[in-house]
Amino acid sequence: MQRVANAPFELKGKSVYVAGHRGMVGSALVRRLAGEDVRLVTVDRREVDLCNQAAVFDWFAQTRPQVVFLAAAKVGGIVANDTLRAEFIYENIAIAANVIHAAHVNGIEKLMFLGSSCIYPRMATQPLREESMLTGPLEPTNEPYAIAKIAGIKMAEAYRSQYGCDFISVMPTNLYGPGDNYDPEMSHVVAALIRRFHEAKVTGAKSVVVWGTGTPRREFLYVDDMADACVHLMKTYSSAELVNIGTGEDITIAEFARLVADIVGYSGEINFDSSRPDGTPRKLLDVSRLAKLGWRATTSLKDGIRSAYLSYESDSRTDRSANKSMPGSFLT
Repeated sequence: MQRVANAPFELKGKSVYVAGHRGMVGSALVRRLAGEDVRLVTVDRREVDLCNQAAVFDWFAQTRPQVVFLAAAKVGGIVANDTLRAEFIYENIAIAANVIHAAHVNGIEKLMFLGSSCIYPRMATQPLREESMLTGPLEPTNEPYAIAKIAGIKMAEAYRSQYGCDFISVMPTNLYGPGDNYDPEMSHVVAALIRRFHEAKVTGAKSVVVWGTGTPRREFLYVDDMADACVHLMKTYSSAELVNIGTGEDITIAEFARLVADIVGYSGEINFDSSRPDGTPRKLLDVSRLAKLGWRATTSLKDGIRSAYLSYESDSRTDRSANKSMPGSFLT
C-alpha cells in the first residue's frame, strides 16, 4: 500500500542501493549515508550495465535492496548535451526504465529518482515551481536529456499510482563539488571554469575565454548539501509531487566566473565568447516546498567553490603522480 504523504520512513538497518555511486552525485550520497545505520549496496558498471535490462533484473532479484537512490545517469555540460543527443536520451531512459521496473518487481520499499532542473520549460516563470513541468517548450540544447528525465519522473509517478509503490522524485539544481567531471569539452560550467582558471594561473595566461555572453543566471548547489537534502526527503517525504532541491538564490555567469577566478587565484582578464550558446536565460528553483519540509542549504557558494577547487587540485596532483610513473604517458 502507498504510504501517507510525509509519514516518517526508517532508514536504520536497511539495505540501501545507490545507483551511480561513482559519479559526483552518487559519491556524495555514499558519503552522506555513511553517517546512517544502513547497509550500503553498490555495483560497478563493469559488473551491471544499467542500460542492460536483463542484467539489471537479474541483479535486483539476487540482491534485493530495500531502498534505492537512483542517481545513475549520463550527464554533461551544454556541449555534451547538444552533441550526444541520441546517447543522452537512450541511455537515460533505459536506466530509468530498468531500475524503476526492477524496483517494483522486487518489492523495493522506497525509491528516489533524481531528475534535473532542465526538465522545466525554457521560458517558464521564475523561480521555477514544481508545477511548471510540461507547461512549455524545453531548452533545445538539452531537450533529449530533459525528456529522458521527465520520462523517469512520470514512470515513478505511474508506478506509484497503479501499484502503490513508494517512489518519489526530486529535482536538484546545478550541482558542483568533489567528483565532478573536469573534461574541457564535456563538463558543466562550474568544473569547466575551475579547470580553465587553474590552468590559466599555472601557465600565466593573460586572459581566459568563457563561453556565452555571461548574462544567463544560474543557481548552484554544493553536492554534499544535495545529498543531505535527499536523505532528509527519503526519511520524511512520500508523495507523487516533485520536490525541487536548491538554494533559492542565483547569480549571473559573469559574476560567477569572477568569483571562481578569485578563489582559484587568477587575476587576468575574462572575455566572453558570444558565439557559444548561452542555454536557458535563467534557471532558479522555487524551494519553498523543500523549506516547508524542514530543509535548507547550509554551504555558501564561496565556501563550496573553495572546497571544490581544493578537491580538483588534489585530484590533479594524483593524476600527475600516476602519469609520471607510467612510461610514455602524458597529460593533455
